Amino acid sequence: MFKWIKDKFKGNKSETIEEKDLKIEEEIKESIEEAIEEVQTEETVATEQTDENLIQEDIVEEEIVEEVSTIELEEVSEEVEEAKTVVEETEESIEELSTEESTVETIVETPEPQETIEEVKEETVETVEEVVEEPPVVEEVQEKPKFNLFKKLKDGLSKTRQEMGVKINTILGAYVKIDDELLEDLEDVLISADIGMETTMKLIDNLRETIIQEKVNDPNQVMPLLKGEIKKIMNPELDSTIETSNPTVILVIGVNGVGKTTTIGKLSSRLKSEGKSVLIAAADTFRAAAIDQLKTWGDRANVEVISHSEGADPAAVIYDGISAAKSRKVDVLICDTAGRLHNKANLMKELEKINKIISRDFPDAKRETLLVLDATTGQNALSQAKTFKEVAEITGIVLTKLDGTAKGGVVIALQSELGIPIKLVGVGEKIEDLQKFEMDSFVDAILE
Repeated sequence: MFKWIKDKFKGNKSETIEEKDLKIEEEIKESIEEAIEEVQTEETVATEQTDENLIQEDIVEEEIVEEVSTIELEEVSEEVEEAKTVVEETEESIEELSTEESTVETIVETPEPQETIEEVKEETVETVEEVVEEPPVVEEVQEKPKFNLFKKLKDGLSKTRQEMGVKINTILGAYVKIDDELLEDLEDVLISADIGMETTMKLIDNLRETIIQEKVNDPNQVMPLLKGEIKKIMNPELDSTIETSNPTVILVIGVNGVGKTTTIGKLSSRLKSEGKSVLIAAADTFRAAAIDQLKTWGDRANVEVISHSEGADPAAVIYDGISAAKSRKVDVLICDTAGRLHNKANLMKELEKINKIISRDFPDAKRETLLVLDATTGQNALSQAKTFKEVAEITGIVLTKLDGTAKGGVVIALQSELGIPIKLVGVGEKIEDLQKFEMDSFVDAILE
């Protein structure tokens, strides 16, 4: 009995342990299942959110596509409207053309064609006058030559600029302070450019005083001061304008070979282009080719030349020229003369005789006596000018061949030492290369 109870108790105990194990296993399974369910739930939620994001992106894309489509449709509609407008304008143009054609046919069939043609002519003349009177075209025509003339002057003075401007800039760049050595180097450059000893010494002395007064120490500031001193010494108050009011007699003097004949031809062309009537008197009867050359230039400038045979009396030619100018009411009479500088006494007598005839037979005429000098001769040109100044009342100087020399510095000496204005300069061989002298432009061109 006891053994049975003992076995029964053992059996119950083992059954209890097995039940507990089963319960633990079930609890573990349940917790695992719950964990799996939670993971699955989280994955489901994440998938749903991803789907929602994709749906939102699709919606945004659809909205963008709709907006782009709307814009494209609007642009297309605008282009269509523009096309319609063009078509309407074209139709209107066609209608106008057809109307004009019918009008032309009516005009052709009209029994009074002369009046219609006259009206059309009047309208055409009015239209042409309106086009001619447009100011912008006139302004363009006036502005363009100014630029070309300045450029031509600058190009023509390139040799002088190399001799003066470039060398001076090189010297100034080599010094760190202003001292006597720098001024001596500047002096050498100015003399080599044929400014002359007297004018150069004046320039350097004036420059030194200005540097001291303005307390200038930087060599780079010397160039503007030098330009200013050159302009002062050239006397800016000298009038470089040539008298051309009606009536005017221009007497051209100078030695043979300086370019008198060429200057007269170019001056005639210049005055003609300014609207002046011009007549030339060929009073250089001693040089064989002078008369023929003047006639050639006269033909080029469309100016008549009054001449006698070779060896004739120059005063007689001037007299005939004055008579022709008075009878034709010419604005300017240009008189050529012989250039016999080697015989100063005969030259003086000849010029005195010519001046007497002009004063007696043409007392109302304004007077110009232009001395023509060759720039390539440098200081010799200055000597010639001093000699001619003794025998004639020179009112202006014409300096030729400036484009072919590095001695353009003589211009400064001529105005400074003689007090005679330079009125014209030749910077080329073409007929338009004789230019009015402008001091500021000249100084800037040679010292750039």
